[in-house]
Amino acid sequence: MESVRKANQRLRNYPVLLAKCSVAAAAYATCVTTDLNVAHRVCEKEFQQFQQCLQKAAREMGTKL
Repeated sequence: MESVRKANQRLRNYPVLLAKCSVAAAAYATCVTTDLNVAHRVCEKEFQQFQQCLQKAAREMGTKL
């Protein structure tokens, strides 16, 4: 049950992680929503920045994604 407790704690941390990366999340969301027919990897740069921000924030909090 320890693994379930840790997983639940990680889920509770997601809003904090997203708040710390709100600028990168907004940039990625803007890119994705600009066109109804989003092609694969069109927003790759924005996604990579968002992903790196989340990983950095998780590392600073001492948690995993």
